[in-house]
Amino acid sequence: VQLQASGGGSVQAGGSLRLSCAASGGTFRNYYMGWFRQAPGKEREFVAAITRDGRAGYYRDSVKGRFTISRDNARNSLSLQMDSLKPEDTAVYHCAASTGILSTIQNLNAYRYWGQGTLVTVSS
Repeated sequence: VQLQASGGGSVQAGGSLRLSCAASGGTFRNYYMGWFRQAPGKEREFVAAITRDGRAGYYRDSVKGRFTISRDNARNSLSLQMDSLKPEDTAVYHCAASTGILSTIQNLNAYRYWGQGTLVTVSS
C-alpha cells in the first residue's frame, strides 16, 4: 500500500491542524493505521493509532484529549485532528500501515508501510 500524508503547516500555540493520509494500492480496511512523529534530533515516536474498523483509537499520553484519529475505509483515508497544539508537537508527522496484531499497534516496528511525512510547526 502507498501512503500520502498532507495537511501540515505552521500554527501558533493553541491552534489546530488536520492531517490527512490517502492510501492506495492495497485493501485499506485490512490495516491498522497509525501516526508517528519525529522532531529534529529525536527518535520517531508513536502518536496515535486506530483499529481496522475505526472503532478504537489509541494515543500517547501527551496528546490525549487534544488529538483525534479517524479513518474512512470507503475513501481509503486516515485523519488526525490536532487541537490545542503546543510547541512540543512540532515534528514531521508520518502515517503508517500495519498488518500486525492489536497488541503491537503502538509499536513503530510493527508498521510496514510509511508515508513521506508532513511538517507541523507550532510557535509559542
